[in-house]
Amino acid sequence: MMKLNLKTTTMLLSGLMIGSAVFAQTTDTTLTKNYVQPFSPSGAFRTWSIGLNAGVMSPYTFFGGKQDFRTRGTELGYGAYIKKQFTSTFGLEAEYFGGKLSGSGAPTGGSTVSPYGSFSTTFNWSAALAANITLANINWRHNQGAIQPYVTFGGGWLSFTPTVYNASGAQVPVAASSTTFNEFYIPLGLGLKFDIAKGVNLDLGYQMNFVNSDYVDGNSTGPTYDKFSYAHAGLEFAFGGKSKPQLATHNPVSSMRYEYMTKAQTLQSELDAQKAENDRLRNDLNATNNNLATTNANLAKLTQDSDGDGVPDFFDKCPNTPAGTKVDGAGCPLPVAKQPTETKVYITEADRKVVKDAIANLEFDLGKATIRAHSFPSLDRVARLLVDKNFSLKLAGHTDNIGSDDFNMRLSKDRAESIKNYLVSKGANPSRIEATGYGETQPIATNKTAAGRQKNRRVEFTLY
Repeated sequence: MMKLNLKTTTMLLSGLMIGSAVFAQTTDTTLTKNYVQPFSPSGAFRTWSIGLNAGVMSPYTFFGGKQDFRTRGTELGYGAYIKKQFTSTFGLEAEYFGGKLSGSGAPTGGSTVSPYGSFSTTFNWSAALAANITLANINWRHNQGAIQPYVTFGGGWLSFTPTVYNASGAQVPVAASSTTFNEFYIPLGLGLKFDIAKGVNLDLGYQMNFVNSDYVDGNSTGPTYDKFSYAHAGLEFAFGGKSKPQLATHNPVSSMRYEYMTKAQTLQSELDAQKAENDRLRNDLNATNNNLATTNANLAKLTQDSDGDGVPDFFDKCPNTPAGTKVDGAGCPLPVAKQPTETKVYITEADRKVVKDAIANLEFDLGKATIRAHSFPSLDRVARLLVDKNFSLKLAGHTDNIGSDDFNMRLSKDRAESIKNYLVSKGANPSRIEATGYGETQPIATNKTAAGRQKNRRVEFTLY
């Protein structure tokens, strides 16, 4: 059976090498199609993908070690995963696989004689979260990678049901309290992915699974736990817009090189055009006298400044600029900042009396911001004054020290706002009225007497 396992491993490695030769064929056209500007956000790529695979499951692993049965069988396995790629190197994938394991023969070592002759284990389900590390984007002929070596590692839960048989082939019970086990396991894998179409990858991989149980084969023979392998081939399909490349298969160095080469070619084209222009001017200078006037005219175009704004006509996008006008590098006038116009405001004694009467007649409900009705006529006259003369008004609310600081601050602000809202409802311009509350912070009399507290409970009106 060891020969068979070695043969299987050799065939897998040969398949990987043949796939490398077949799918390492990309062209510069592919590079152009897959180009993404360097340092672009993840939204420029396809970062979600789903994979389906099938292959061979065996108790044999490259690590060797304890084997409860001498002959390790090979059985069909199958799996799937969904992956989120975070960078061109790192991704996370949720994995699932199912299938069977089998083996036969006496144990490979130890002094205990096994009562079992063979086993067959069914994997009911598995669920694991694994990190996928893309090691490189390889292509031996072109810039765009077509092969991605990768490794995976993670952890999850595995449900399996082992069935064991004696040497005569009759089923015997498993020496455990349960016939179905749900155990933690660690999957470690490696493989290669090949770009076979835009958004489609061939996935060839090998995975070793280390289970936190010695009952995977139904036979517990010591302190070492069981492990098994899964060699598979499958396809990975990327989600997202077809015009976007996959983040996992994208080669950022190639995009940076393409960016550099594109800019270098553009610069070279500009230099070639400038050289051609220089050659033309040189030919003009060496021409006969009949062409001298033309040459001088061409040269004059580069220095002539008809409107005297300091920008030659050849570069002047706004010719005939008036003398003295400040211009930008293209010869166009710079915007002139408009000077603010001052509006003088004259406040008469009659205006001040209207405000003074409003203050004298102003009353609120106790502890509230509700204006009492007898205050409305004098406030109406203030509103008419603001409308007719376009005055600005500052309202400053104050309280005594009765009550908490927060309550007094809020009450003073609410009372000032209440007056503002009333004036606005009568046609005053809200942008010309400022309402501020100061609470008990600016007393004009002592708060130790009722008369002093009465003076401190006020709303000040300031016209300007």
